[in-house]
Amino acid sequence: MEINNALYAILSACFVSALSFVGVFLLYFKSDKLSGILNLLICFAIGTLLGNAFFQLVPESYFHMESAAITSWFILGGFLVFFVMEQLIHINHGNKKTIKPYGYLSLYADGIHNFVDGILIGATWMFSPELGLATTLGIILHEIPQEISDFGILLRAGFNKRKALLFNFISACTAILGTAIALWIGTQIAHFSIYMLPVAAGGFIYLATGCLIPEILRDTTKKNLAVNIIFILSGLAFIYYIGLQNGHSH
Repeated sequence: MEINNALYAILSACFVSALSFVGVFLLYFKSDKLSGILNLLICFAIGTLLGNAFFQLVPESYFHMESAAITSWFILGGFLVFFVMEQLIHINHGNKKTIKPYGYLSLYADGIHNFVDGILIGATWMFSPELGLATTLGIILHEIPQEISDFGILLRAGFNKRKALLFNFISACTAILGTAIALWIGTQIAHFSIYMLPVAAGGFIYLATGCLIPEILRDTTKKNLAVNIIFILSGLAFIYYIGLQNGHSH
């Protein structure tokens, strides 16, 4: 039974990683329409990133970690790590004007998040098939709009369509790595995954507020302001709803 559960866990992680290709539907839009769609996807991504941070990752971190002060430091640490990473990317890629730093940050942040998702998939399948299946379904429902938004972020940052699809898939494959580590180390990995949660939360907060919101503000007008706000709120509402359905509210 344990071998079967491990196999189901790996298959679940592979399926979740394959969801990164749902962004391929954006390739069918012409450039003029794609620009407007990307703006809306960025707004939705802002909502989902903030929703993931404040509705799921932060509450889970405070619930599971032994100290509220340590949890806060880990969140701030994640925020500062991504701030430093952006500065380093800006310095190292300063002459490459075609790719904006937040594109790389999005890949790193999503990679961490997918890695934690993979750990959760592995740990829950080890605990019971019912919990493993419920966790996988919850992650799938969350990942579909998230992966479309992530693909849109990469396109907006300057990646060409083929590279955006490839890099988004590579980032998604960290879920398989997380699952494999969870199955290899066993229940002890739960402690590691807990400490990763606030770091991912801090990274998501920085990516949304420090990178994507300024990007949207450059193109904000009186005509699209209301629509932008609606899409941000839609992203928040979607993540909040998914959290309620999967019992992430403590």
